[in-house]
Amino acid sequence: MIIREASLNDLDGVWEIFEHVVKGGDTYAYAPDSTKDDLPKLWFAPTATVYVAEENNKILGTYYIKPNQVGLGKHVANCGYMVHPDTRGRGLGQQLGEHSLLMAKESGYKGIQFNFVVSTNTTAVKLWQKLGFSIIGTIPKGFNHQQLGYVDAYIMFQEIR
Repeated sequence: MIIREASLNDLDGVWEIFEHVVKGGDTYAYAPDSTKDDLPKLWFAPTATVYVAEENNKILGTYYIKPNQVGLGKHVANCGYMVHPDTRGRGLGQQLGEHSLLMAKESGYKGIQFNFVVSTNTTAVKLWQKLGFSIIGTIPKGFNHQQLGYVDAYIMFQEIR
């Protein structure tokens, strides 16, 4: 498996993952009925660099890294990660997380902040904590989980050294 920078040629492979993840309505704030036409502005935003994990010409996972804020806040990165449902449990999320930490450091970021980690996404919360992220804030009932109703969302951060 390789992790490489994505291009718009990867849109179909990323869409296959994105569509599965967001339609569940349990981990991302994107509208569950987002369309493929929405993907370029949602995942491939102009300020973002997108990466894909690829094996045998199939995209297994993806993440983006971008400045969390503009101007005087651009030294802190923001990232989003998704893996194909068929590849869960293989450690791909951890590999993408480790890769993003390396890319953040190489790009000169001083930290990574996740603005919105759904509290009930315990797999993600545990992974980010394992990789050195801390919960620095809670947004009470910040996410409208499609099965559980309103649940908390976390703000997580790690300093890059």
